[in-house]
Amino acid sequence: MRDLPPGWATDLAVDVLMGSTVEDRGDHLVVRTPNNPSFHWGHCLFVLDDARIDDPGHWLGVFAQTFPEARWVALGLPRLPADLAPWTALGLEVGLDDVLTTRELPELLPAPPGYTVHRLVTDEDWEQHTAHEQRENARTGEYPAEGHERFVRAQTASRRVVCERGDAAWFGAFHEGVLVADLGIVRCGDDARYQSVGTELEHRRRGLAGHLLGVAARWAADRGARRWVIVTEATNPAGRVYRSVGFAPDRGSAQAYRKPAY
Repeated sequence: MRDLPPGWATDLAVDVLMGSTVEDRGDHLVVRTPNNPSFHWGHCLFVLDDARIDDPGHWLGVFAQTFPEARWVALGLPRLPADLAPWTALGLEVGLDDVLTTRELPELLPAPPGYTVHRLVTDEDWEQHTAHEQRENARTGEYPAEGHERFVRAQTASRRVVCERGDAAWFGAFHEGVLVADLGIVRCGDDARYQSVGTELEHRRRGLAGHLLGVAARWAADRGARRWVIVTEATNPAGRVYRSVGFAPDRGSAQAYRKPAY
């Protein structure tokens, strides 16, 4: 595998653990996820050729040839293009992700009162994880409910397999028996990559994410992790939570995305 920045390296490692394939085509990588055909970022390209980063028409053509049935476009970019206008003119949203890392064990913040925290293990735990993801989509209205449920159930099944194999763990915070916050952590060699940090709106700003980050970090440390990696949108206010427990900016990454017309 190429020497990639930590965000991309752990992205790809997690994809492979969850059933994806990665094909190196020289100037780009192709990711396919056969067990979840509606996973947009499981069927995507990672652009490696910095010299052609400002040629969106070329990469749209490559994507269309590679995924002729896809109704979306998903491209990982090594940096933001110098001029976003050609990309937005083609209906693509271009954004920057913050990649935060630490080689020091992230701080374990105290759990807020009124919540219980445990690792997701049982059928009921994983069903609550699925329901939690669907409630967030219902709140934002980002994707149609039926198609999103199929995606979430396939994604949950893959996550559970990786957890039961010992390569990952998911931890949830429960309030009155209902899962209201959770996250995953995946072993990627010496790295541990956080996944899907999410807290329901009415339970935010209470310290749940900070506590779960520390709990998951210790699970990974006990299994040999030496660096912890988390990726978030540059505009996500949760970044301050991650920094508060020890994370610092590393090399970021960008992406261009066009969702299907629903």
